[in-house]
Amino acid sequence: MSDPPKLFGTDGVRGVAGDLVSAELAVALGRAAAEECEAERPQVVIVRDTRESGPMLEAALAAGVAQGGGDAWLAGVLPTPAASILVRRLGLDLAAAITASHNPWRDNGIKLFGADGRKLADPIEAAIEARIATPAGDRPRAGALGRVRSLEGARDDYLRELASAFRIDLSGTRVVLDCAQGATYRAAPEIFARLGADVDAIGADPDGRNINEGFGSTAPQAVAERVVASQAAIGFAFDGDGDRVIAIDSTGSVRDGDELLCVCAEHLRSSGRLDGGVAVTVMSNYGFHRAMTDAGVEVATTPVGDRHVIAALAERGWTLGGEQSGHLIWTELGPTGDGIGAALLVMAALAGRDLGAAVSMRKLPQLLRNVRVADRAAIDGATELHAAAERERAALEGRGRVLIRPSGTEPLVRVMVEAPTEDECEAVCSRLVEVVERELT
Repeated sequence: MSDPPKLFGTDGVRGVAGDLVSAELAVALGRAAAEECEAERPQVVIVRDTRESGPMLEAALAAGVAQGGGDAWLAGVLPTPAASILVRRLGLDLAAAITASHNPWRDNGIKLFGADGRKLADPIEAAIEARIATPAGDRPRAGALGRVRSLEGARDDYLRELASAFRIDLSGTRVVLDCAQGATYRAAPEIFARLGADVDAIGADPDGRNINEGFGSTAPQAVAERVVASQAAIGFAFDGDGDRVIAIDSTGSVRDGDELLCVCAEHLRSSGRLDGGVAVTVMSNYGFHRAMTDAGVEVATTPVGDRHVIAALAERGWTLGGEQSGHLIWTELGPTGDGIGAALLVMAALAGRDLGAAVSMRKLPQLLRNVRVADRAAIDGATELHAAAERERAALEGRGRVLIRPSGTEPLVRVMVEAPTEDECEAVCSRLVEVVERELT
């Protein structure tokens, strides 16, 4: 018997809406998730972003949950981390977020969370895939059909959780919020306003097709210009589903996840609230590591992906971690990245200071090049490349670093170099790319 088709990637199921991510798949996924759940009558909360395919997939996923014997609770448009918070706050069994994050509007996807608010473990995802692949006649008969209901007050529940975690007064602080025409377009301005901020929201007029288009964390120019033009103290740009954020200081300079994590780590450590150290991925800038060493903060490094950061935090009992891309996880709020929560943690850390002045780390020039190869797995036996990489690492020891890794999804080898100057960065990267091309293409 062949293995069931692989549906789940590193961040749920994702693809073109109506094609890979179809109504039929959503029904099957909802049914399989409900049947796989240990609860006798699973209670499942569903949130979505603003894509025009969202209501279709929401209805289909809810129908699948009901077919599988569970009750589906529709929370409407909310950031993905709200699913993680609501499933725990309301004592439910499963949560789902219908979103394709920072992808274009034509894409959509489905992320699943367990009762603990964490993304489902790989074995559970595999079991769900197996159920989807099982012919209807071979499946155990489901129990009584469940129901589909609206979850009234879901946004207020999410905002109350944020307000209770961040008891800060932002009165008189002008903040620009770029909501990417996505899932944060109501929640982010509302919580900042509740805390007293003078809020200027942009990217807050979704039409189903403009999500991430010219706005958000992947296109920060708009919010940077607005911060400078309006003389705001700070700006934040979220991605389409609201699980990550980057910031803009008062001069219009973009501050990425490494810099925000540095500010938060130093704040929590100085206030005695940093449990252990900080977990980051291999992509975090060398300047972050140097800043944490200077601050006396231990750093754990994981493979790329926020699920690896979350696993490292759980394993060590730490509370803070994140990625350069803007996924910041503070487990005191929840076990997944929350862009709005991260923005509020930054505001708490600043306590009225200017973000630019508060960032202690100095980023090293970083260069990343993708080299197309015949077989990305062949990197394991690329002896010339490994020897060249070790020579470059030795030359940069204490001053920078080299990272060479295969893409997880494409026939590419990624060469990343950080060095004290852009010229040295370019020279080292070019030498390594030449070896990759000679040995693997």
